[in-house]
Amino acid sequence: MRSPLGCHDPARLEAERLSAESLDRSLDEALAGRAAGAPLWLFAYGSLMWNPGFAFVAKRVTTIYGYHRDFCLWSRINRGTFERPGLVLSLERGGSCRGIAFRLAESTSREELRMLWRREMSLGSYHPRWLEGHAGPDRFPVLAFIANPHCSGYAGRLPVDEMVQSLATARGKFGSSAEYLFQTQAALESHGIRDERVRRLAERVRAHFARVAAPSRG
Repeated sequence: MRSPLGCHDPARLEAERLSAESLDRSLDEALAGRAAGAPLWLFAYGSLMWNPGFAFVAKRVTTIYGYHRDFCLWSRINRGTFERPGLVLSLERGGSCRGIAFRLAESTSREELRMLWRREMSLGSYHPRWLEGHAGPDRFPVLAFIANPHCSGYAGRLPVDEMVQSLATARGKFGSSAEYLFQTQAALESHGIRDERVRRLAERVRAHFARVAAPSRG
């Protein structure tokens, strides 16, 4: 577990920000791992499910094995601040994860991929990895973003109460952590995907809001 007090230094965050050259190199390395002639599938498990930000020609409910969805990254800009950090999802080792695989068109330009890279990779919070997607009887490679445990924003495994407090109170330039949680829950449910941990967290956060909104009895 990482305490937010010890890892939310703005100077360190800026030092971790990848340069344009580093982002291009990371993209090149990821694409080099793509099997020749294979379609380019991206695996979405969090905000990419409901806000992909790129054009796609197909999508499938897909399962990956060896990783699970977890709120293990502090968000100090987009869904929180340095003073009150939020939480966002990444993939951690162990278990499995059901999400959405998006197939990009063969005509997808490098510039479109660079936009995705700037969105997901600029702070070094993730490692891009090729994993095996399972959709019914089909098996195919998917590109996924997994947690970088060495970045300053890595929270690791947190107590549930601390997660709820952060999700319920943090807000950044793209909105609140609670909105991120609720939109993720809605996207999962709309695709028939059950994630009990996300559901329970959403229930706890809504209960927190209800307690705060309830009139005090003196």
